[in-house]
Amino acid sequence: MLFWFIAIAVTAIACAALYYAAGWRMVNAVAPESDDANSHFRLVLAGIDADLAAGKLGEDEATAARGELAREILRLKSEANRVAGSGLAFGRAAMFGGLVLVVGLAFAVYAWLGSPDLPSQPLAGRSEVAAQQLDLESAIARIETQLTANPDDLRGWTVIAPAYVEMGRYADAARAYRRIIELGGPTADLQTSLAEALLLGGGDAAAEEAIGLLRAAADADAGHTMSRLYLASVLTGMERYEEAVPVWTAVLALAQGDEPWIASARQGLAVAESGGVVAPSDQEAEMIGQMVAGLAERLAAEGGSIAEWTQLVRAYLVLGDTDSAQAAYDDAVAAYPQAFDRGDLDTLALGAGLTINGAQP
Repeated sequence: MLFWFIAIAVTAIACAALYYAAGWRMVNAVAPESDDANSHFRLVLAGIDADLAAGKLGEDEATAARGELAREILRLKSEANRVAGSGLAFGRAAMFGGLVLVVGLAFAVYAWLGSPDLPSQPLAGRSEVAAQQLDLESAIARIETQLTANPDDLRGWTVIAPAYVEMGRYADAARAYRRIIELGGPTADLQTSLAEALLLGGGDAAAEEAIGLLRAAADADAGHTMSRLYLASVLTGMERYEEAVPVWTAVLALAQGDEPWIASARQGLAVAESGGVVAPSDQEAEMIGQMVAGLAERLAAEGGSIAEWTQLVRAYLVLGDTDSAQAAYDDAVAAYPQAFDRGDLDTLALGAGLTINGAQP
């Protein structure tokens, strides 16, 4: 209802403005009679005066003639004003009627076709808009067709490489980054991106090539942190701790103090320096124990996401409480019986030596 009040008010204001702007008004206007009529009356008046001077008319006759001429002039003026007034009235009536017709037609059509009472809908929820959104796979297919016709199109390879990573096509992403390096030359960013695609694709051979690329990127750019972070993480994950320590140290030396990766880098350095085993301090263990107890109570009472169950199992393992970790894992399996829902959790449990059970995909 509020919509209709606002719409009617806005329409009334607009119509009033149009009616006033289009209305007839006279500014510094001249007399309605034409120059020809004025000349005619002047000639008649001059003729009367000439006849009076020549003695053809007496004074009374001349006066009567002048009066008749004046009445004729007034009559003509009255007719002209009456015609103009009727025309103006007709014009205003026609304009007013047209405005009423247009407004009535607009409201009738909107009342029939429009839906002012519907709540607002997010743009992403409108099917017709979603249908117009760019389809990534179709776009990739078009770019691939162009690259087949022109394999030296550096811009095309630059666009498609990160798109392949987004789609999980890591082998294609690695191929694209190789082509970019061939056409434009190696840079620390490109070598790191290629290494990332290789690591995501998996395989020992790919990991070794990725390590070589990351070392080359770090050597080429003394301030390149991303290549060093990847390299240190990979070496730590492969339990090559002696090689990882100097890389962690180097990347932490590049930090300004507010980077989001500093805490993870420090933890990685601690893991590498301790040979892969880091026991929490007493204070840390107490804090972790309190958080774990709170999380365990909430999950037992309300349930939770698979990520929260994974967090609980990992926390128990950090505390060295394998029995509680196994119990939490069993509860998680009961909550998420399908194995494909528990990818990270099962991986964690396998690595920790827990007993794996539950439904298989």
